[in-house]
Amino acid sequence: MMKDQPFLSIVIPAYNEERRLPETLTAIKTFLANEPYESEIIVVDDGSEDRTAELAESFGVTVIRCDHRGKGFAVRTGALAASGAIILLCDADLATPIEEWPRLRAAIESGYPIAIGSREGVGASREGEPWYRHVMGRVFNWIIRLVALRGINDTQCGFKALRREVARDLFQRVRIYGDDAPVLRDAAVTAYDVELLFLAQRRGYPISEIPVRWRYGSETKVNPLRDSWRNLRDVVRIRINDICGRYDLTSAPIEEVAPQ
Repeated sequence: MMKDQPFLSIVIPAYNEERRLPETLTAIKTFLANEPYESEIIVVDDGSEDRTAELAESFGVTVIRCDHRGKGFAVRTGALAASGAIILLCDADLATPIEEWPRLRAAIESGYPIAIGSREGVGASREGEPWYRHVMGRVFNWIIRLVALRGINDTQCGFKALRREVARDLFQRVRIYGDDAPVLRDAAVTAYDVELLFLAQRRGYPISEIPVRWRYGSETKVNPLRDSWRNLRDVVRIRINDICGRYDLTSAPIEEVAPQ
């Protein structure tokens, strides 16, 4: 680990989250106060129109302000700015409680470069989710397996941990929500996770899928029709990018980091 490098960076993308973010930051800071390692919290404000950024700053965390380009762009921005040896990506509503982090940490410390929370499998729980949302999720996962990504039961759970050097390697290679991602007009739930995990598999990084607790949020920004179409379009774009050789899968990461 580099000198003075935090052990953990928590990256939280946030778009118009002034209502939910304070509770999330309070829970995370309370949890981290009892941990022995150094950590940092990075909130990436995805062009919010409310007081999201100001509220985050009042908690004394790092805040990065971006144009509204969607969750994928915001996550990438935060991950590339993070300095922790391990980067934990989580949602602004903390649908997966921060207390589930040690389970992902154990997988990382056992040798996996990537550990992802999963709402499927033995030990996982889904609280308060409408039946139609579950069906939509399973159909989408079937499409993902068919078109782009095999062997993962839940790509969309917003709770993922990566070693820093692996995160930098992968996020420098994404194309759909990279530097040229367009500015958006509305909330955007995307399949950035699929591209990230697709690149991870193509780069040869083993992925540990960890069953976690997850609760459905009544204030979710998911629009079933609009976001299902956007996610499907993203998956098809990933496959087309791969077929056309648009992903750089062989070169070394743009910026090398000191080995741990």
